[in-house]
Amino acid sequence: MYYIVSIMGNDEIKGIKPLRQKALPAELRRALIQAREKRGWSQRDLGSRLSVGQRHISGIESGKIVPRYDTLLEFVRMLDRDLIMVPRALVPVVQSLIRDHLKDQPGEGEERPLYAADRDEDSSEEPRDEV
Repeated sequence: MYYIVSIMGNDEIKGIKPLRQKALPAELRRALIQAREKRGWSQRDLGSRLSVGQRHISGIESGKIVPRYDTLLEFVRMLDRDLIMVPRALVPVVQSLIRDHLKDQPGEGEERPLYAADRDEDSSEEPRDEV
């Protein structure tokens, strides 16, 4: 991939993306915080499980620290999550599956038919023989 580089008068280089992000994306940080809080863990609790200090967890969650990949992977897995690589074209599909899963959490574990009947129809009634 080629980048067009223009040098400004104040020696700023434009058009080159930095190799390292300044912070994890806000959406990811919110998800990590929510997952930690859902477990009832404080930053200190999570830090002790990961063998890092509470300040490090706070820095990651606030965006002041960008963790190394292995640290982020441990962090995520400790919260019963995982990081996966998804082809960009499939991201909307995966997000939809996640939304559907989260929406169905209260009834998790229930078997449901693949194709649900219309809500207006009462599928639990036995067909009646008309005489």
